[in-house]
Amino acid sequence: MSREDWQEDLFSDLTELDLVRYIMADTHNDLHGKVARLRQITDLGRELGLNGTMIFGAAASLAWEEARSSFVHGNFVSTVLLCQSMAEQLLAAFLCNGLMENDLPRRVDFKETLKRCYDNGILSEQDTQDLKKLMNLRNPLSHFRHIDDDSSVERRFLNQKEPIQEFMRRDAQFAIGLATRILSKNPFRVD
Repeated sequence: MSREDWQEDLFSDLTELDLVRYIMADTHNDLHGKVARLRQITDLGRELGLNGTMIFGAAASLAWEEARSSFVHGNFVSTVLLCQSMAEQLLAAFLCNGLMENDLPRRVDFKETLKRCYDNGILSEQDTQDLKKLMNLRNPLSHFRHIDDDSSVERRFLNQKEPIQEFMRRDAQFAIGLATRILSKNPFRVD
């Protein structure tokens, strides 16, 4: 493909060098924050054990990889969504494959997954409550909530009177910390 054909495929007059400049500028934005968040991810990773963690399910594994990257790059909404998805996929896949629960529905509700994991000693009461909190952080990001709804993102950050980026960063820190805590539990931790 010639350079001109490549440009026509993009429907843009930007050259490869122009695109590299955009990537470099994006990488440079919030560089100190990215480094700090990468350090935080690295520090959290120490909780996973000497040999890391065993993640049940391809969807859970992909969600975990993308959640870490999203957190480092400041994509806080994505971090919350991906951490909740990872937890839901991981726990249900473990119930299905790890504990061989034959009666697990083909489409299991997250609340049912939490109940079964608690009943089997995989999750503590605090883990269960925190995962429900994470679910409640994710839902208004996935499903529209009117501003008058106390769970809407807009209502929450207006009530806290702080910039939305700071508000979402804190939710993402909670999500990534909780996801790490779940992955560091005995069924998943590889020592």
